[in-house]
Amino acid sequence: MTQQMKIRLTQEPAPALWGKADISFDSTHACIHLKGQDDLRQIQMAARKIRGQGIDKVELEGEIWNLDKQWAFAQGFATAKPGYEVVWCGDEATQTQLQHRFDSAYFARQLVNETPENLAPVELAKQAANWLQSIAGDKLSYRIIEGEQLLEQEWIGIHAVGRGSERPPAMLELDYNPLAEDAPVSIALVGKGITFDSGGYSIKSSEGMLGMKADMGGAATVTAALGLAIKSGLNKRVKLFLCCAENLISGHAYKLGDILTYKNGVSVEVVNTDAEGRLVLADGLQAASDTGAPLIIDAATLTGAAVMAVGTNYNAIFSPSKALLRKAEEKAESVAERVWPLPLDPWHKDMCPSAYADTANSRPMKGGGAGGASNAAGFLWRFVSDDADWLHMDIAAAFEDSASAMWGAGATTHGVLTIAALLEE
Repeated sequence: MTQQMKIRLTQEPAPALWGKADISFDSTHACIHLKGQDDLRQIQMAARKIRGQGIDKVELEGEIWNLDKQWAFAQGFATAKPGYEVVWCGDEATQTQLQHRFDSAYFARQLVNETPENLAPVELAKQAANWLQSIAGDKLSYRIIEGEQLLEQEWIGIHAVGRGSERPPAMLELDYNPLAEDAPVSIALVGKGITFDSGGYSIKSSEGMLGMKADMGGAATVTAALGLAIKSGLNKRVKLFLCCAENLISGHAYKLGDILTYKNGVSVEVVNTDAEGRLVLADGLQAASDTGAPLIIDAATLTGAAVMAVGTNYNAIFSPSKALLRKAEEKAESVAERVWPLPLDPWHKDMCPSAYADTANSRPMKGGGAGGASNAAGFLWRFVSDDADWLHMDIAAAFEDSASAMWGAGATTHGVLTIAALLEE
């Protein structure tokens, strides 16, 4: 039986024999020597170093470990390959909370890291629904609308993006209701579920396409957040919509110059088939608006512009409501995640003009041109009810193409805790 290495925290400097290192080892322990600057970042980076030594089972030990410090360690210790284990410390309530986080993050991580061959759009919808039902039981109901059924119900964005694949696109409509049957919906969640993104006829480079199994990271994020909130005792009605499709090239694929007219009457000229995420989210946001929920939250790996703006350690957030932006920042800070608000003004709705339709789905230039992330948010705003508060998360920090000092390669699940905290309020 493999023994677990015990990991301690200390504020004492490392022994001289370890030089400038912030980790020291003996036969049974590793000790992380905190420098008092950014403890959580240092702990997460130390966990990466320890994991890099081939250590896959650890036990956290000592009084300095709190909830956030243990979670930072776990995030750095996680890898795309299973078989690692972290044993928590602290009181029973802390350990339970950490295990709920771990289980939810593990589900999201495995989903995002799955091969695109194994995760067709309908399969994504089924796995999300089945996992949530395993937690919520009879408090949860759902249906999956797929293929031509999408057209029958006028979900034309998901259908258009997914019709190039032999495997049908799908929308998951899920209802978590622990209250009376006619209870109002408190929050609606929407997730981008592009299980693979070739870019369509606006085809990506091979390098740019390699990580596109992660383009369903928004769907995984909102699903895991809802699961975590339910595990924590969520007592409000929440509806979840996942917009699932493969964006592939074929004789059936949608094309540049096509015009899509949505259920709410907005017509959209397709000027970039690689700006497909906003086309499927438009359906999900309309479905969310139809619930009458006073708060709508969507999450999507939507734009490279957001990554350029905030890097890969922050998620970009957008909302017409400054109060909601402040609340999202507060909730992210409370769970030691990072978000940063980017501009969203009414005129952003008109930043993708078309001579043939109400709007285009992007601008016909690389990356959608200047302000691309805000322009994408402005496009989405057209499909949100005026009666709802709306938070859009462009989750730039959801995936690492290769291992870094902070993260293993693959899904990070950064953003799950923020959305769960918003749900639990």
